[in-house]
Amino acid sequence: MTESMPKWIERLVNHLAHLPRSSKRLLMLCADTLGIPLVLWTAITLRLGTVNHDGGGTEWIYGAALLTCVPIFARMGLYRAVIRYLGPRAIFAVVTGVTTSVILLSVLAFFWPNRAIPISALPIYWSFALIYVGGSRFIIRGLLNFRWSNGTQRVVIYGAGGAGVQLATGLVRSGRYHPIAFIDDSTSLQGSTINGLEVFSPRSLPDLVSNEGVAAVLLALPSQSRRRRQEILKAIEPLSLLVQTVPDYGDILSGNARVEDVRDVDAGDLLGRDAVPPNARLLDACIASKVVMVTGAGGSIGSELCRQIVRLQPTQLLLFEMSELALYNIERELKALIASEGLTVDVVALLGDAHHKHRVKEILQIYGVQTIYHAAAYKHVPIVEQNVVEGIYNNIFSTWNAAEAALEARVETFVLISTDKAVNPTNVMGATKRFAEIVLQGLQMRSTHTRFCMVRFGNVLESSGSVVPLFREQIRRGGPVTVTHKDVIRYFMTIPEAAQLVLQAGSMGKGGDVFVLDMGKPVRIADLAKRMISLMGLTVRDDENPDGDIEIVYTGLRPAEKLFEELLIGTNVTGTEHSMIMRAMEHSLPWHQVQQVLDDMSLALSRFDCDKARQLLMQTVAEYKPTGDIQDLVWSRKVALTHAELKNVTALQTRRLRVSTPPHGPTSH
Repeated sequence: MTESMPKWIERLVNHLAHLPRSSKRLLMLCADTLGIPLVLWTAITLRLGTVNHDGGGTEWIYGAALLTCVPIFARMGLYRAVIRYLGPRAIFAVVTGVTTSVILLSVLAFFWPNRAIPISALPIYWSFALIYVGGSRFIIRGLLNFRWSNGTQRVVIYGAGGAGVQLATGLVRSGRYHPIAFIDDSTSLQGSTINGLEVFSPRSLPDLVSNEGVAAVLLALPSQSRRRRQEILKAIEPLSLLVQTVPDYGDILSGNARVEDVRDVDAGDLLGRDAVPPNARLLDACIASKVVMVTGAGGSIGSELCRQIVRLQPTQLLLFEMSELALYNIERELKALIASEGLTVDVVALLGDAHHKHRVKEILQIYGVQTIYHAAAYKHVPIVEQNVVEGIYNNIFSTWNAAEAALEARVETFVLISTDKAVNPTNVMGATKRFAEIVLQGLQMRSTHTRFCMVRFGNVLESSGSVVPLFREQIRRGGPVTVTHKDVIRYFMTIPEAAQLVLQAGSMGKGGDVFVLDMGKPVRIADLAKRMISLMGLTVRDDENPDGDIEIVYTGLRPAEKLFEELLIGTNVTGTEHSMIMRAMEHSLPWHQVQQVLDDMSLALSRFDCDKARQLLMQTVAEYKPTGDIQDLVWSRKVALTHAELKNVTALQTRRLRVSTPPHGPTSH
């Protein structure tokens, strides 16, 4: 059914809603001044059965009714209340004011000569006054909260608990959606009415969609497990409804969000895996009361590490970041978090590149850093594939220089954030990350005081450049959604879960350890795209449904991209104190051999020799099997130039040199 309302009422209510506050208060006062005496007159008329009230000189009783009601209403804030947000406090004020008025009128009527009014009329007056004063205000509230806009979405709220009731109230106030019913799994609630909305079973949802024009489902289940929310999403998915959810209770309780701030379904709900509770001892071991530094502090993983580290109360947290904007944003966010939660952590924001060893060493020594989480890296496979030299510099040499600085500054723990792409890599990014692991394994052989360890995991949901935000953006633009291959699969983990496990794994390292996180079951990317389309209220356009909303386009695997990723090079893996963290026993190289390759690599990079650099990667990372030619954009351009063009470029450079330097040396004056 579709609500309709006469236009003149709509215009009148809109006009009233936009009156100044002082005018609204005056209007309420005038309504009570006129209405309360009329209500009393009506009560007396009903009691006597006639409009002719005998007994002259009793007109004062109407003034007395006003004087006993209105001041109490004013004292209790009824005229200051915002009509749209009236609640239990307003009801209490109305009942108190009217009841007090009746009691005083009863006393006056009883003792006043010639009985001004019959005492038996006062109960009638009491009930009528409650209906008039309270009812009129709640009718106006309902009209003000009603929305006639055709664009207002009709929604059902899944969850009739406290969060659901708050959500329904907030939605009515905001006017963003029009809630028409609750859905709840509890059979004890089904069939009841809560906050004016009937509660249905989940089986009734298809009927509500077809009969009531429901366009969206809002999940009010902040305390439910991810596994249960995924089950609910799977049940809703075939209906192609927009599905949104209320924020987590943690955000609500901290004041960072309100219940009515509905948002897109959390990417973690798509996985349906509940995070394992952290081991508090493992979390604290490398952080509590220590000086901690995070490199790449402004990145997706680095920033989440910082958020979790701050709550573990280190003495100082050093944010090391080469991007000025990213550093500014994470510093501001962390300082706001510290202030809101009453923490006592000293946050230090430092610009710098981990490739600059002396800069890193100076920082480590001056601040007395005890733990480093090295998250600074280039991680996007196609970009690194097209910028081989910079990828090697940032992923290998930055790690080496930062680790050498840590050795010389006698840092206690150095944790490298690695990736599943380091296993049997087919691309430069994966090969450089595995090379970085080998560097740290080699350095561990030289170290007597610094523990080096690596934590390897797969893709993180919602990180910059990951598929989830990309798909969401493409869907909002109307498609198409681009997937490289219909069979490509990836491991996924939420950013907070990955960061939490990294912190715990770092505490278990004995030196040279490679830790692997349990990523659960891999996800088919094409299936993820289809689910996201359905849960945003749209349908997939394909051969079976040519009239669908969003098309999925398969673009083909990108250069050096794999259909699936692995987490282990071999099968030699053991468990740890944490059920989701495994220790991989993988081969390493002696330091003198690693040192020689690093020297050769440095020479190749200085000559911009991508061919030699890739050969050295293959020599060091035995599992690295490139799937094609070198993709570096500058290298490819250089190779494509003809011999004549190269000669012209050289001649031009020589000519510039000659122009800048006279043949007989500088001229003296």
